[in-house]
Amino acid sequence: MKLYPEDRLYEETGFIAYYFHWPHDEIMNMEHKERRRWCEEISRINRKMNDEPERKNVFDF
Repeated sequence: MKLYPEDRLYEETGFIAYYFHWPHDEIMNMEHKERRRWCEEISRINRKMNDEPERKNVFDF
């Protein structure tokens, strides 16, 4: 069984909580794929607000 890296989980959770102010339990109850999707969306919003080109790394903002 392969586990999701704990550091990555904290990074995604902190990223979503910081930008959307969602509660910890709500974020932790999301499936991994949904959390990653929200991280991508937050990054996209930040790029758009800053007039920056699209980037592949979801945590580049």
